[in-house]
Amino acid sequence: MSGAEQALVAALYETLEAHEALAGRLNGVFATPPGRATPPYALLGEMIVTDWSTKTEEGREIRFLVTLFEEPERADRLAELMAETETAIEAMPRDPAGWRIASLVFQRGRVLREQPWRAVLEYRARMLSV
Repeated sequence: MSGAEQALVAALYETLEAHEALAGRLNGVFATPPGRATPPYALLGEMIVTDWSTKTEEGREIRFLVTLFEEPERADRLAELMAETETAIEAMPRDPAGWRIASLVFQRGRVLREQPWRAVLEYRARMLSV
């Protein structure tokens, strides 16, 4: 895992855990699939990292997923959790350890109606080393 990727994972974890509207509603935020967590919870998904360097600065473009898991009978709550997760990510500090987030853009979201239901949010972060 690259330094930019590590910094982004740490910032995402901290942001989602600290976001007031999510803190009391999620049963956890995980970087790897949990063994025994019960919905609702969030999983920080796979990241695709590419070079985004300039002539003078090291840079990375990182596409990442945040997946929210919920029980089917709580579809209304899943929609609320999606909205709050977007709000939290968009308000995330732009200066994770040793890096600066130059841009953070929502790419797409989708709901998968499988057991348990999942909402997948995809983002693109462009980061420069400081």
